[in-house]
Amino acid sequence: MDEAALLRRRRHNFRHLPSRRVRSERSALGFVNAVGLCSTFHRFPEGLGCLWEAVVGRASPRWPRRSHHDDGIGRTWDLKNVLPAGRHVYYGKLVKGRPVLVALDLFPAFYALVRGEQRARAYRKEYEAGRLSLNAKRIMDCLVRESPQYTRGLRAECFMLESGKTREFERAMAELQQGLWIVKTEERYEPTFSYRWDLLERWLPDAVAEGRRLRRAAALERLLARYLAGAVYSSPALLARLFGLPRREVETALSALARAERVTPPVEVPGWPGRWVVTT
Repeated sequence: MDEAALLRRRRHNFRHLPSRRVRSERSALGFVNAVGLCSTFHRFPEGLGCLWEAVVGRASPRWPRRSHHDDGIGRTWDLKNVLPAGRHVYYGKLVKGRPVLVALDLFPAFYALVRGEQRARAYRKEYEAGRLSLNAKRIMDCLVRESPQYTRGLRAECFMLESGKTREFERAMAELQQGLWIVKTEERYEPTFSYRWDLLERWLPDAVAEGRRLRRAAALERLLARYLAGAVYSSPALLARLFGLPRREVETALSALARAERVTPPVEVPGWPGRWVVTT
């Protein structure tokens, strides 16, 4: 387990090389499918692919003073809109409250971990059990009656159109996104800027149906195996922190993957503290 070799493999997969830059919608989709999931602009300290880094072909690029005129920023912004709009990937605040792009073959694992066997109509039971806020329930009531809807119309139907209720509305929408109840399907710029929202179950019915059938243990193994195939290496502690999962559950899944020879058992890497799991 050589430090330089591991770093070189991750740079290759995360496209931190000018020769491997993302230059088109097709190569962007190939990047997301290869790494399983990636952020748009945020750099996760735990180690996650970043579309912006892949577009510019280097790690940790500096944010430009005039971002509206920067080619890398503009292309990344376009791609993070175009890929979900074509239903090629899932886009939402799924990891530590940050927006990420997720390959469609990996998304059912997230659904199984977050929602289990639940369907959209289960939101009423979640509200009655105190696990869903009143504002989130109101938004779900509106979307169940009619979807998709643009932001302004949705706010009006939920009686949250006043400027003083903007923060409440945004908090409820973030709650529903992170809970995999709803999904942003479009960013409209004409005649005015607006988002369009839909029930996740209606927008990605096949992926949701697969996620509802997937056992939690199998879902976690799929998630960790796909993540490590792109990121190359990590530790149980970093994986638990990145995905917000109990460490013991992560270690159980890694042991199953090690028995299947998909990852190594935790090993030492000279020069690095602790023990590390590496994809095979």
